Amino acid sequence: MSDKITEIENSLPPVPAKGGNYDHAVRTGNLVFLAGKGPISDARGKVGADFTKEEGYQYARETGMNLLAVLKEELGTLRKVKRVVKVLGMVNSTPDFGEQPFVINGCSDLFVEVFGDKGKHARSAVGFVALPHQIPVEIEAIVEVED
Repeated sequence: MSDKITEIENSLPPVPAKGGNYDHAVRTGNLVFLAGKGPISDARGKVGADFTKEEGYQYARETGMNLLAVLKEELGTLRKVKRVVKVLGMVNSTPDFGEQPFVINGCSDLFVEVFGDKGKHARSAVGFVALPHQIPVEIEAIVEVED
């Protein structure tokens, strides 16, 4: 696992700029609450109309990379992650699109690739009529960390 963490830490994007009056991450005790983030790319549109579910999966994976970048900034290293606890995945999708869980697997799969069993988490994957700036995916997470 440590080789994968080093590889990921070396390929993380810059932490995105905040879009309002909030913190990227809030730590209380051994839990870190990560604010919702979108994809690295400038994608705009709806999954089910403008994007396929496979493209949505890639946007969710990019979003996971943004979340990991924020987490690394907060902790100094991803090695302090004890467990990914919860992921909330929001998909900007058409009313008839029903494969939000497949899309959010892009982030979930990334977390398991990086952290192994510690990356498995509880999750919700839901469709939204719109997301900020019409991004296709927004994801937030709760992570348990070592002292």
